[in-house]
Parts: sequence; C-alpha cells; structure tokens
Amino acid sequence: MTRRLAPFALSAAMLAALPASAQDHRELGAHVHGHGQLDIAREGDRLAIALQAPGADIVGFEHAPQSEADRAAIERALDLLTQPLELIALPEAAGCEAIEVASELVGDHPDAHDDGHAHDDGHDDDHSHDEDHDDDHAHDDDHGDEHAHDDHDAAAGHAEFRALWELSCADAEAVDRLAFPYFERFEGAQELAVQVVSDRGARAFEVERASPELDLDGAL
Repeated sequence: MTRRLAPFALSAAMLAALPASAQDHRELGAHVHGHGQLDIAREGDRLAIALQAPGADIVGFEHAPQSEADRAAIERALDLLTQPLELIALPEAAGCEAIEVASELVGDHPDAHDDGHAHDDGHDDDHSHDEDHDDDHAHDDDHGDEHAHDDHDAAAGHAEFRALWELSCADAEAVDRLAFPYFERFEGAQELAVQVVSDRGARAFEVERASPELDLDGAL
C-alpha cells in the first residue's frame, strides 16, 4: 500500500536550494493539523514540487487503518497524490505536464504495526521486572484511565503524506499564479505554507482554503 518516495536526481538538487526553514520542515516533519508545506523549485522549464501534509489533512485520521474503508482511503489518497495537476492548477499557457511522480505515507502507517518484533521487545522488558510486578499492578489499577488515554495517543501517532512531482513546462515563465483544487480534494486541509526558489531568489507565501489561489508575484 505504501509507496516509497525516492527523490528524483533533478528534483533533489533543485529542492536542496530551498531556504533552510523549508528543508527543516521537510526533513523533521513539522506537524500541525490543517497545515501542510509545499516546496517549489524551478530550473529552466522544469519544476520540482514537494508536498508534505499531516495524515488528518488528507484522509481525516492518523491512526493505523482499522477497517477496509480506512485502507481504501489511504490507497485513494496515495493515488491522487501522484496526480499533481489534479491538486494544483497552473496557467494553461505554461503547458506543464507531470513527468515523474511519487507519493508515500510515513509515520504511523500500516507497515509500522506489522512489525511484531517491536511489540515483543516491549513485552520482554516487562518480564525483566517481575520482582516489581505487584507494585506495578497496583499502580496500573490506580491509573488505568491514564494508561488507556496514553495508549490511544500512541495509536493515533503522527502519520503524514508526502509527494514529489517533477513537471516539464513549455513556458515556465507563464507560471505566474497557482490555484489549489487541493483544498477541494482534501477536506481536512486548511492552509499550505509555500516556499518558492528560482534563479530570482527565494520567496515564502501562504495559501488558505478560504482563498485557494496564489499570485506568485514573479517569484518563478
């Protein structure tokens, strides 16, 4: 189900030129529900675009899938995230088309819960403290609700979707504004922080659900 995102050589080089703040967000996974990150780099008539968004923005949940419906929602999202022109509308005059795409789900996704060894290690640790079993049992009884809450939080995790797209444009100079069907496709998404880098320098923008269009003001 999970597609591993292996950065394309050109896109990786282009995106490496982004400001440090954008790179930190991409590498460290800054995570605020409703808020995603879109990084755009231009080199000639090529655009490299990287999207990073919390799982709650994309599918409405971040726990491991608990039903076929959950798994289907993840699969649909991963497929849609390989269709950049369904999510970001560029000026028709630019003549852009996707030439390479990839998407992935990282964090608390299904694969993370298929690793029984991780659970076994924790179980062995519990048995290494048998001498304290009675005290621990009493402690657990006193704080059962607290532990149940913690377990729920752990199960929820922090999953996020990532996508990498490379576009070839007939005339990248014509990319002077963007529209975002992204917000229509993903109901949980509220805002995108947009970082743009080109031979004209680096610029930062924000686009919101309430106003899903962005004037790039010559940034590309």
